[in-house]
Amino acid sequence: MRLVLSGAFDRYPRLQLIIRHLGETLPFMLPRFDIALTTQVTRLARPVGAYLRENVSYTFGGFNWTPAFLDLLLQVGVDRIMFSTDYPFASMAAARSFLDQLPVSPVDRERIAHGNAERLLRL
Repeated sequence: MRLVLSGAFDRYPRLQLIIRHLGETLPFMLPRFDIALTTQVTRLARPVGAYLRENVSYTFGGFNWTPAFLDLLLQVGVDRIMFSTDYPFASMAAARSFLDQLPVSPVDRERIAHGNAERLLRL
């Protein structure tokens, strides 16, 4: 949030970040940010939520819970989510199993599994 509120994304609009662990609760708070942190309050060019939806991508390594994943998906969209693991702190097999059972289309699963990372990191 400090980076967003500093105006860094206004100065560097192409800057992209990756936040782990389902965004460390930031996506869960997006509706609140949209209400409380308006451009009149922050003096930023766009609402805080716009930066968190357009300049940040999210991984879910170690946070293999479907309801939390669905909140992230609803808040930021499939193009901002990337597969990751939390090895050695969490099981690689559990991470892969979670990816395989996500309630998304096969095309969206491919985006999450590797497509979004390839696009963002220009691989």
